[in-house]
Amino acid sequence: MPGSGRMGHSDLPNPESYPKWPCRVLIAPQTRKLEPLQMRQLILDLLPAERPSFENFVVGSNGEVLTGLASWLAPSSREPLFFLCGEAGAGKSHLLQASEAAYQDARVDPDLAAISALAPNDATHAIDNVEALSARGQISLFNLINRLCASGGRLLAAAGVPPRQLVLREDLRTRLGSSLVYRLQPLSDAEKLAALGEQARARGLILPPDALAYLFLRAPRDMRSLSALLMAIDRYSLEHKRPVTLSSLREVLQAPLQL
Repeated sequence: MPGSGRMGHSDLPNPESYPKWPCRVLIAPQTRKLEPLQMRQLILDLLPAERPSFENFVVGSNGEVLTGLASWLAPSSREPLFFLCGEAGAGKSHLLQASEAAYQDARVDPDLAAISALAPNDATHAIDNVEALSARGQISLFNLINRLCASGGRLLAAAGVPPRQLVLREDLRTRLGSSLVYRLQPLSDAEKLAALGEQARARGLILPPDALAYLFLRAPRDMRSLSALLMAIDRYSLEHKRPVTLSSLREVLQAPLQL
């Protein structure tokens, strides 16, 4: 109507003519609860890894293996090949990395593509998880063994089974079978608990009587994971200025994490 303040549709301004103001969309933060197993794994992932050494290797019933390896690594040793076998978690990778050899994991590089850049032929090489080698990697390892034997170098290798049981080229399996072969025995539950108790004492960490048993029943059973969780418990106790109790252990192992 004329004179009316009411506008018709035809009188509305074109939306394209509106000023273009900067816009920020705010999204409310969300939280996600983690299951206890996820929480434990997150703790392990966030903790700095302790460098493998012979000093922090839990020997258990593997004293003979450790003595044999130390003798083989001595400069006076003339044996070119040393082979470690044993089930997962027994400590093969730990000892290979502790040897300070030029380390390579066949699971990461099955072709051993980086082998030439690791160290000269008169050095000590360490090849882990030999059973994961590809056909190309098997040829590379066979050639490396020949070069090492000819130039005074040495090879430390590891797999889950002894050389004669490996599904590899026959010439490579025969070569590895000429090694000094030692089998690592996994730690018993009693040995793991004793080792954890010793680590706690070395840290000055005072634990309630049932703490280790509680941790052992609810955490991964390999020593690396158990040791890392013990470190997390120690850190938690220091940061919160609280003694370690079963209640605080539950908080470390099961509390949801806000992301």
